[in-house]
Parts: sequence; structure tokens; C-alpha cells
Amino acid sequence: MTKKIDQAVIMVGGKGTRLRPLTETCPKPALPVLDKPCLMYLIESVAAAGIKEVILACGYRSQQLVESIGDGSELGVHISYSFEDEPLGTAGAIKKVEDMLGDTFVAANGDVFADIDMKEEIDEHFSSGATVTMSLIPVDNPCEFGIASVGTDGRISEFKEKPKPEEAFSNLINAGVYVLEKRILDLVPENTQYDLSKELIPRLMDRGDRIQGYMLNGIWRDVGRPSDLIGANLIAAEKRFGKEDWTAHDVSRTSIGGPFFLGEGSSISDSSSESSVILKGCRVAGSRLKGSLIMHGCKVENAEVSNSILGNGCTISCGSVIDGSVLGDGTHVAPGTNIVDNEMKK
Repeated sequence: MTKKIDQAVIMVGGKGTRLRPLTETCPKPALPVLDKPCLMYLIESVAAAGIKEVILACGYRSQQLVESIGDGSELGVHISYSFEDEPLGTAGAIKKVEDMLGDTFVAANGDVFADIDMKEEIDEHFSSGATVTMSLIPVDNPCEFGIASVGTDGRISEFKEKPKPEEAFSNLINAGVYVLEKRILDLVPENTQYDLSKELIPRLMDRGDRIQGYMLNGIWRDVGRPSDLIGANLIAAEKRFGKEDWTAHDVSRTSIGGPFFLGEGSSISDSSSESSVILKGCRVAGSRLKGSLIMHGCKVENAEVSNSILGNGCTISCGSVIDGSVLGDGTHVAPGTNIVDNEMKK
């Protein structure tokens, strides 16, 4: 009989400080990737693995997250919400919903863009007999993450959080998607801030529990910085719309190079776009876009936007240049304004 998992806990309590000012009006997991919340891609991956119950452990701007994500009915899953009055950490957040979990469950950090095959990781967990299975992915700069060393049998032999460059013994990082045995929660104190990767997993390794590594299959990207959010949108645009004929949409007299997406009700005319994404309800005319994300309801007229994010409802007026910047929702840029690296330039 094939073993199955019924529940997934997704931790979505972070404030996303490095994505300000966008996260001053929107929780990080609800920021958009191709006109839907970034978190929805992870929930879709969970649903595709046959998991029917998803618990979101919320903190910052939780009500807004509820409104963005909903109850999961359109995906065939039931989404419930756990609210924290005080931050509990990743393991503490799971401990809080312990009574809702089966003997084995999935846990994931919800502040990443993840379009992945979760069923393979679940199968690896059961076949290896591990206490914890941790998803791993290689990156160029592992020092911002937890890193792991893996034996030939897939067992993690060494794990270290955010090493210094001279301490980095591996380029395999913890991608934040786990399969866990519920019994490990006995080690987590109640109503206490306690971290899964920094405290619980090292404790399990010290006592000899098997921590299995799983090489993640699919698309994964941290979205901690503005460049990461742009990158997630471009990856999704290339994967889902790489062969799209945009001339069949509201695109006129415009050259398009690299990944591109145009949301519902948006138009672009007399312009150029190089590796840029335009979300729904936008109007771009006579402008140059490069490496940028234009969020809902923006207007860009006879301007240049490069390596930047325009928050919802921004207006960029004639002759303006936006470069390497993030503009908060509703920003109005007057004609002839230059904003470079988030600073006004004359």
C-alpha cells in the first residue's frame, strides 16, 4: 500500500523587510508572479502531490493574505489559517498546529517562488526511512542559506546555517521544503520561538536521526530581494509563455526581446521590452522597459524603466527615467524625473 500525506504546513509569517516599500502594503507571499500571488505556485505544487489540507501559519498582514489566497477550493484543497500573536519561528509555528497533523506531513517556507514536484520528495522520504527529508538545490552563493553535505545514500552528514565564505563546504542549500515525522515536535517547546533549521534539525542530527537530502525537481527561487522577485516573474514568463505570440494581444508597434508577459486588460504600444513583465490593467506607451516588473494598474508614458519594480497603480510621466529602483504603490513620478537606485537625481 502506497503511503500518502494529507497535510502541509506553510510558514508565511515574515515581514519581507528587504522588499520594502512593496511589503508595506502587501505581505511578501502575496506579491505577484504573473498576476497571481507568489505563494499560489507552492500551494499548486502541494495540491499536485495529492495533499488535501494546507495550513498557513500567518503573522504579518495576515488578513490581507487570507483575502489574497482564499480557501483553496479552486485547487481542490482546503486551506486553513493559523494566526500568531507573537513570532514563534518555523518550528514553533508548526508546533502550534500539531493537533491538526498526521504522523507524517509536509512543511515549507512560503516566502519563495516554488513550482516543484513535491511527490518525488515524499516518495524519497518514505523509501529512505528518514525522520526529516530536506529539499536541496545548488546555488552560486550559498552563504545566505543553510548548506548541506550529502553522502552517496542521500543522507545529510553535515549542515550549517549561513556560513562565512571560508566555512562553505557545499553549494547545496536548504530550499525550505521538508517532509517531517510528527514525533519530532515532542522536542519543540510550546508557545516559544523555535527554529526548524537552526535549532531542531541540528538537535536531531546530534542524536543520530536520519536527515535525508532530496535534490529538488522543478523551479525554485528565493524572493528575498527586488531582483529576486523580478527574476521569479521572468522565469515563470519564460516557462509558461516562452512561445506565446504576443501580436495576438494588445501589443502594437513594439519590439519584444527575452521573457515577456502582458496581463489581462494591459496594453503596450510604440515601445520596446527586454526581459520585462507587465501585470494586469497597465498601459505602457512610447517607453523602454528592461529587466523590470510593472505591477497592477500602472501607467508608463514616454519613459524608461530598467531593473526596477513599479508597485500597484504607479504613474511614470513623460521623459522620466527609473533605474535600479522600487517604487511603492501609487507613486506618481512627475515629467522629466530621474530616479536611480531609489534616489532622485537631477
